[in-house]
Amino acid sequence: MKCEQLKNYLPHRSSMLLLDEAELVTEENGAQTAHAKKTFTGEEWFFDGHFPQNPVVPGVIQCEILAQTVCVLLEPTGRAVTPYFTGMKEVRWKHPVRPGETLETVCSITRAKKPFYFAKGEGYVNGVLCVSAEFSFALMEQADSAAT
Repeated sequence: MKCEQLKNYLPHRSSMLLLDEAELVTEENGAQTAHAKKTFTGEEWFFDGHFPQNPVVPGVIQCEILAQTVCVLLEPTGRAVTPYFTGMKEVRWKHPVRPGETLETVCSITRAKKPFYFAKGEGYVNGVLCVSAEFSFALMEQADSAAT
């Protein structure tokens, strides 16, 4: 799915919708994984200061890309829900991601106790592992803005 289709799964919009494309993959054992791609042009807002003489994608942006990738595994509910990070652990950065490179992510949900979901993910550039993490998030109903 491309950017417009991703908006059915993610509440993010420009400049925080960080996936160019994603797909659901069903493994032989029936488990599903989400695969996504993000190509960095060098024009992204964070490269202005991270770091001007040696630009690299910030680790927090890589973690956000993993989180957005795993949300593709969730069925669109038709209700106003927002995925919020609730925890991250075992985050490891093995290789920098630079302008002009494409970060390819693979994520899966390891367990769920609604509204909480637990996941793991990895990000690669040209087959080289750049980031890996375990994380959790909660799907929370959006507050009614008309409520007092």
